[in-house]
Amino acid sequence: MSTIKIFNAMGEPAGELAFADERLVLDKGDQAVKDTVVATLNARRAGTGSTQTKGEVAGSGKKPYRQKGTGNARAGSRRSPIWRGGGVALGPRSRSFAQKVNRKVAQLAFRRALSAKIADGQVVVVDALNLPEAKTKLVAALLKKLDVRTSGLFVTDVANDALVRAARNIPKVEVACACDVDVYSLLRFRTVIATRAGFEALTTRLTGKAEVTA
Repeated sequence: MSTIKIFNAMGEPAGELAFADERLVLDKGDQAVKDTVVATLNARRAGTGSTQTKGEVAGSGKKPYRQKGTGNARAGSRRSPIWRGGGVALGPRSRSFAQKVNRKVAQLAFRRALSAKIADGQVVVVDALNLPEAKTKLVAALLKKLDVRTSGLFVTDVANDALVRAARNIPKVEVACACDVDVYSLLRFRTVIATRAGFEALTTRLTGKAEVTA
């Protein structure tokens, strides 16, 4: 049985949640995690690098000089890749780097990544994240009480604009809805700080049901 620490809105300990180990996926899914992360990062690539071939670059199609008698190497076009200002041979072209990941593979990857977080004790639950005002110092103080020193991902069940504005100036800290959390986010941030409703939404994606025993 894995235990998850619970804190109140002030960052003070408020108990623990018991999470059944049989609901965790720890014996498979490593390759699925790798494939999903690679696909996620590739999809973020712009793919806008582009060069012009000799058929696209601006320039005259006239032969620069006669074929023989000049002592120079023969040349047929000023747009040749070996000429300055000419086209580029085998250069980059605009393309999409997106890769397809099967739905079941993506689901397995998410279950494996979240299970590892829970098993390693890198998930904490906060009763509520209703800030009285969107102040960075409030989030910074909460992170200090929760002992989150490296990076943290706040997970809520619904959008929380005040929390987003308060946390956006803190390095290596982000806010996301449970439905938008992906495998890369789980691996990128060391600690997941979730509200009770946000944690239930995550566990629903993990096992298809949100039964958590306090």
